[in-house]
Amino acid sequence: MDYVSALLPPVVMAVFFIGLVRVIVKTQGGAAKAKEDAAVDAALERAAGARRTAAPNGDA
Repeated sequence: MDYVSALLPPVVMAVFFIGLVRVIVKTQGGAAKAKEDAAVDAALERAAGARRTAAPNGDA
């Protein structure tokens, strides 16, 4: 019975990890994907604009 108690924690963790990966993969995309992508693009543009205004002589 010692082998059961030795193998149980890794098996349980593996099952939970597989479930976590499945949830992450399933929640990618969906109806809000375009909205999220637009928000990220806007944030990247703001960051790039801030860098350009911080270094007006083209040193960026």
